[in-house]
Amino acid sequence: MRISLYRLAAFGAAFGFLLGAANAAAASQPSQKTTADVADRSQRSSHASVTSVAVVAVEFRFRLSKKSVHRGTVVFRVVNHGKVAHDFKIAGRKTPTIKPGKSAVLRVVFRKAGRYAYLCTIPGHAAAGMKGVLKVA
Repeated sequence: MRISLYRLAAFGAAFGFLLGAANAAAASQPSQKTTADVADRSQRSSHASVTSVAVVAVEFRFRLSKKSVHRGTVVFRVVNHGKVAHDFKIAGRKTPTIKPGKSAVLRVVFRKAGRYAYLCTIPGHAAAGMKGVLKVA
């Protein structure tokens, strides 16, 4: 059986064209795995949101920018605008003692909805009013 070089070249070109068209079509269609991965990532990101709450400490109270948050990670940015040192404690986590004019960051993960008490642990400060409750939904 004799195949001319011309026919062989024509077959190769046609095969290459078909292969290229198939690859282009596959590249333009997202695979199911890719679509599932994107959906999974977007679902995880909605549950893994981070909420930021500004906390101002003065004698003898706290002002929070939000009274309620959703479950998940909450970053408390605590600034002491008072004249004496304060700290901030919630859900078993506490900032270091914050000197006047200074600030600290406290990151807390709330896994359950509920009401969480916060307070200043410096002796006498909570009794003087440096306490409250944060609602987690």
